[in-house]
Amino acid sequence: MSNPDQADNLDLLIAAVESQNSERIRVLLSDLHSADVAKLLESLTPEQRPAVWSEVSPTAKGEVLVEVPDGVREDLLADMDKETLVTAVRYLDIDEIADLIPDLPDDVLADVLFNVDKDARASLGEVLSYPEDTAGGLMNVDAIMIRENISLRVVIRYLRLRGQLPEFTDKLFVVDRANHLKGVLSVSTLITAPASDRVGIHCDRKPITLNAMDPQEDVAQAFEKYNLISAPVVDEQEQLIGRITVDDVVDVIRDDADHSIMARAGLSQEEDIFAPVARSTKNRAVWLGVNLITAIIASWVIGQFEETIEKLVALAVLMPIVASMGGNAGTQTLTVVIRGLSVGTITHANAWQVIKKEFLVGGLNGVIWALAVAMVATLWYHDYALGLIIALAMIINIVISALAGVILPFILQRLGVDPALAGGVALTTITDVVGFFSLLGLAALFLI
Repeated sequence: MSNPDQADNLDLLIAAVESQNSERIRVLLSDLHSADVAKLLESLTPEQRPAVWSEVSPTAKGEVLVEVPDGVREDLLADMDKETLVTAVRYLDIDEIADLIPDLPDDVLADVLFNVDKDARASLGEVLSYPEDTAGGLMNVDAIMIRENISLRVVIRYLRLRGQLPEFTDKLFVVDRANHLKGVLSVSTLITAPASDRVGIHCDRKPITLNAMDPQEDVAQAFEKYNLISAPVVDEQEQLIGRITVDDVVDVIRDDADHSIMARAGLSQEEDIFAPVARSTKNRAVWLGVNLITAIIASWVIGQFEETIEKLVALAVLMPIVASMGGNAGTQTLTVVIRGLSVGTITHANAWQVIKKEFLVGGLNGVIWALAVAMVATLWYHDYALGLIIALAMIINIVISALAGVILPFILQRLGVDPALAGGVALTTITDVVGFFSLLGLAALFLI
């Protein structure tokens, strides 16, 4: 849902930038959350951003850098001197610093590591030791650990002495002396249970636990499935090494959604909408080139039946119908299968059942719409044979497209290619080639 104030703030901010009113810009930014500031900066052109970015407080700059897309972050980092950048980054959480490290210059990173305390430096090193798209790369190391043989009263006293709790603390993690996870104690239980009780009495011995090397997609699924606010992360020895909180998982879900939308066009979800024309042209040219190749393949198939088309011009009119219907049918199946693979409901174990089901769906839809288009073609051209040919071509293309929509994601996944990125182009090629070949081939055999 869009924020109605966001558009108003953007209009006011642009007006302040154009009038070079620094005080007005500062006032507009003062009450905004870092995420809102990030969205406003993303909505400004590269020429407008410096005037706004300079008015963001040094300590708030780090939070904003975490929120903006990579393309905008590069733009903002280029306008920051070393001292300001160190100040902006050093007070971030460990997982946030880890997210920014790939974009930081080496000398800035060295100063950041020098200025954080020893424990934070060690924690940062632990997070960076895992790939960024795993549970270990997403985790923070601010987990509160307690022992199971102490009383709840002692735990409450410890938390009071500790002061402010980490964000999204809904549970405490029960460990032994070797840091092996033994369970979790919910904060609600801590507050409501008798203070004299031992932690072990109320400890959940079977919490939802994530392994450090679990893919971030599995992490997101676990949070969605079990309605988690936070979850412990353990290593191969079942030792607690950190926790993941729901705010990080929301970012993963959002990025996956953006990727699914942008990948269909071969674009990156992190690209700056105001990126230089040359860069955007380069990024999009590759995908357009791929599409051109697929279009040439389809055109080559048509070219093999030039004489057939010349003798029966109606085929040229009806060809797009067959290709379009097959493309839509295949896209429906492809979308369902890619989603199933991403959420884990479709695997190699049940792939054959999915193939059979989609074959039947494709066949039934093929017959229904083949009859419809056959009636239209017959009434249009007063040719029953032509109606029959286009009906057969429609059935063939819809069935093949449905099967391709199931099989292609598995093949691409096996090849290490993202199905969301390459599936659409491959499917379009198949539906066009099969649609044109089936219609023109049948016409050449039986009508000419």
